[in-house]
Amino acid sequence: MKFIDEVRIDVTAGDGGNGAVSFRREKFIPKGGPDGGDGGRGGSIWVVADRNINTLVEYRFTRHFRARNGEGGRGADCYGRGADDILLRVPVGTVVREDEAGVLLADLSEDGQRALVAKGGNGGLGNLHFKTSTNRAPRQSTRGEEGEERRLHMELKVLADVGLLGMPNAGKSTFIRSISAARPKVADYPFTTLHPNLGVVRVDHDRSFVVADIPGLIEGAAEGAGLGHQFLRHLARTRLLLHIVDLAPFSPEVDPVREAHAIVEELRKYDEIDQPVDPLSEKPRWLLLNKTDLIDESERADRIAAFVRDFGWTGPVFAISAISGEGCKPLIFAIMDHVDATRAAEHREPAKLARLAADEETTEVLEDAEE
Repeated sequence: MKFIDEVRIDVTAGDGGNGAVSFRREKFIPKGGPDGGDGGRGGSIWVVADRNINTLVEYRFTRHFRARNGEGGRGADCYGRGADDILLRVPVGTVVREDEAGVLLADLSEDGQRALVAKGGNGGLGNLHFKTSTNRAPRQSTRGEEGEERRLHMELKVLADVGLLGMPNAGKSTFIRSISAARPKVADYPFTTLHPNLGVVRVDHDRSFVVADIPGLIEGAAEGAGLGHQFLRHLARTRLLLHIVDLAPFSPEVDPVREAHAIVEELRKYDEIDQPVDPLSEKPRWLLLNKTDLIDESERADRIAAFVRDFGWTGPVFAISAISGEGCKPLIFAIMDHVDATRAAEHREPAKLARLAADEETTEVLEDAEE
């Protein structure tokens, strides 16, 4: 299945049915009065998050979705039938915006979450609604409302706890294969990874986290070099970024420090261009110095210390070998502890805000009572 993470589609809700003008006509019942029914409601269009879907490929070629119109009202107090709604199923983590204005319509981060993106028109009123004591034979009705029409921009941001950053061939895919059951393609040429891969890392029987591997970045990705930086959107929901650096490049002309600075600069450029709510450059980031197995053991400590010094790094550093698994187990437990702490803090924050709101409301009530 081809991985599609961004589409634009047109949605048109159904129009409401027109109200009817009708009068009761039965034998031996003169002047039966108005009996025109209302029109039915037009079909609406909803977007629904479905955990069984992992790509927007379904909307790659089908670009226009139109709901049916409601039926018109009829005589004998018959109301028109409302049209069925259309449900557009998308992967969990999809963000839906109005394309022209860029207004956020929905952020579907949970399975089963749904959002109305185009409302169907209400049905018109039949003439039975217009009878009065002075107008016993009304001949007016109303037309159904038009359904909403929108052009939507749907963008998938995968849900993961940890995101991997690095240059092509830094060892990101090998790392995710080493710590999870994910099996992304691994080869000795750049840009082997062409779309995000997710892997579940199970630490204990009840503790796990999800890792997202994205295509590698190169210097100038913000200007379109390589595969660009559009895949960075998939790291927007992560709680931790792992910056993987190839400490033993095959070419002596490659400078790991310069490449590491290039990745940091691309994060900054991405934040400037896309202006996300939670900037990637401000997320917690750990440094993973990979391929240490290719360095002689007597030189390893000095190479690591020299890189950290030249890079000017003061955060957490882990020396690993993704292909042999060396250093990966302590790293996994450290990541799990960080993710657990972050999850706990995220759960405490809404409760804290609710308590503050309650305290403010109580204070306002007391102040009003004193006045």
